[in-house]
Amino acid sequence: MAQPGFWDDPESAQKVIDKLNAVRRPLIQWKELNSKLEDLAVLLELGREEKDEAAIAEVKEGLDQVASQLDELELNTLMSDPHDKANAYLSIHAGAGGTEAQDWAQMLLRMYTRWAESRGFQTDIIDLLPGEEAGIKSATLLIKGENAYGNLRAEKGVHRLVRISPFDASGRRHTSFASVDVIPEVQEDDDIEIDPNELRIDTYRSSGAGGQHVNKTESAVRITHLPTGIVVQCQGERSQHANRERAMQLLKARLLEKKRAEQAAKLAELRGEQSEIAWGSQIRSYVFCPYTMVKDHRTEHETGNVQAVMDGEIDPFIHAYLRWNAQRLNSMQDGRQAK
Repeated sequence: MAQPGFWDDPESAQKVIDKLNAVRRPLIQWKELNSKLEDLAVLLELGREEKDEAAIAEVKEGLDQVASQLDELELNTLMSDPHDKANAYLSIHAGAGGTEAQDWAQMLLRMYTRWAESRGFQTDIIDLLPGEEAGIKSATLLIKGENAYGNLRAEKGVHRLVRISPFDASGRRHTSFASVDVIPEVQEDDDIEIDPNELRIDTYRSSGAGGQHVNKTESAVRITHLPTGIVVQCQGERSQHANRERAMQLLKARLLEKKRAEQAAKLAELRGEQSEIAWGSQIRSYVFCPYTMVKDHRTEHETGNVQAVMDGEIDPFIHAYLRWNAQRLNSMQDGRQAK
């Protein structure tokens, strides 16, 4: 930064500063936590000498805060994917089952929206297809915030709901499924080029709940990437131009994810390993009846407080996944070294 000419290109200089701050941030946080612990140790000693119960209570509260911050710092170190710090596209698709599955998809949409709000993240609706009677058939969100992808990649897979159906007059128990896909927003240094000649771009009217038109112009945009067959669409913006830009960003993100998946599959083939079947796998069950429980089938983490989870309190599941995934990757690496 002190070198001559560093600020000649402000955009490149800012990228360097951002990367430097990302490296510095954990060290600064660690020093702050260490300083807090030293202050609490002094306060504890004074509290014991003077038999000050209020001071000792303050130490206990401070230690709880430090433990929580240390836990968060540890989890951030488990995010090894180069795109973990990126914003995330989260897509929800209702499974087979009509209204039941579509209502479940909308419940998941609310859950993730509430989670993002609790973290102060920005949530933009890129595309939303309402259900015929209730719920949604599909939705795509762009969730903006630090480590959005690093956290939400824990949610990729099939989510299963068991409950007494509110749409069944007989009050029978139903099982519904919805799939969740999460991909990182394309970053500036990602090498993704798209040939305009390989695109088919269609426009249509945006639709809202119940099939009512949000507007009377064809502002929604659907883009098909002909070589791969990838289709993206956006209707969240007011103008066709804005929807087209958003759709192109989403297409780049999906092409990047496809490229990453192909590279991972190639590496697994070279290692002679069977790749994990992540797409379409059932990762979590939400049981409302005959008992209440949410259980992650990968980490075995579970809770009986279903309502809290549906209100967006999914951090314990995300944290359990990050630790589980780190252990899994370490075991795989140790196994390869043993060979």
